[in-house]
Amino acid sequence: MSDSAPQLDPIPTTEQSDVTYPRTHSSANGNSTMQNAKDNFVNSTYSAMESVQNHPYTQNVKQTVSNGKMYYSITSPPNGEAWLNRNTGPVAENVKNQSAKTSNEFSNLANARTRPNQQTATGQPLTHYHSMFYSLLSWENPRATGISFATSVLLIFLARYFPVLRYVFKGLSWVLTLTVVAELAGRAAFKQGLASSFRPRKYYTIPRELLERMLEDVEQLINFFVIEFQRILFAENLLHSAAALATSIISYWLIKFVPLWGLSLIATSVIYLVPLIYVNNREIIDHQIQRASEIVNSQATQVKDLAGHHTGRAVETAKAYAGDYSAKAQNYIGSARGRSGSPEVNSSSPPTSKPAKSYPNNDIAQEASDASYKSSDFPHAPRQEPTSNTTPIADQYRASAFGGEQGPMTS
Repeated sequence: MSDSAPQLDPIPTTEQSDVTYPRTHSSANGNSTMQNAKDNFVNSTYSAMESVQNHPYTQNVKQTVSNGKMYYSITSPPNGEAWLNRNTGPVAENVKNQSAKTSNEFSNLANARTRPNQQTATGQPLTHYHSMFYSLLSWENPRATGISFATSVLLIFLARYFPVLRYVFKGLSWVLTLTVVAELAGRAAFKQGLASSFRPRKYYTIPRELLERMLEDVEQLINFFVIEFQRILFAENLLHSAAALATSIISYWLIKFVPLWGLSLIATSVIYLVPLIYVNNREIIDHQIQRASEIVNSQATQVKDLAGHHTGRAVETAKAYAGDYSAKAQNYIGSARGRSGSPEVNSSSPPTSKPAKSYPNNDIAQEASDASYKSSDFPHAPRQEPTSNTTPIADQYRASAFGGEQGPMTS
């Protein structure tokens, strides 16, 4: 077998003497002018082609193509059939290697769907989608993550500018139209429908194992979102809860003037690109986060110390005021008790165990203690029956106990 390329027969050319040109009725001077113009055009064209071929960029392109081109060798094997032997160059080899790496990364991403050992704060196990999404968004497999990001963006634009649902129904209507027309034409021409003739012996059904596996995946996916929402809501990770708060506030303001597809595009870009920025600048971002946490902790310590200082001063001031008011109250109570006692005490008379009567007013209590009343100080009640005879008011006054007499007057 020879490695040299097959030799092709030369293309037959026509000699210049065999070509017959039409005669023109022009002068000899005009013919020479046209011939000169033609020669000049041909010469300029050849020079331009040679300059393009000799250009360094053209030489580089030719070298690249010659290095990466495929050589074919067609021979006649013993069985008489022609076969093709293809040797690939660097370009095809590079494409093949990149395809193999991409396939391996997708396999690694599929194998990452394992249940992690980490548990929630309540002791519940996580789903296998936690491991898969972590591997996807951390750019551990950059080709697979990049392809998924591009696919997500493409789907968003298709949903925005391409009426997918409309074309689905349009295609379905065309298929059903073709089915009905073929069936009717077959029954009319051959007494048997064409569509029914392609009917399988047994309709396809989804296996139970495949359906259960799909339902299990859907259950795990739903539980992934439910668990993550609860972990954010109950602040299992304060940083994640703060990020969700900022996202909700920004989304609330953006939804007023950004359409839904634009908001979805922004969210997808943030979900994919923020981890990529963090992975590429991990040291700088960690340093800034640590510095910010130290500043926050120092400020919190200062605020705590300042609050404790002011609280101590407030407690001391309250204690001082309470002591002053307590002393004044005790003085007032002691002075009131001292004024409520008798000014003279008879040593001959034995003290009685009857407690002293207290009065709310100190002056009244002093007057009540100084004054001594007798029964004669009070007037006597009238003892006479009222008469029907009218008497002057002066006589009635003299006759009464208020007329200046100590005792009642006898009749």
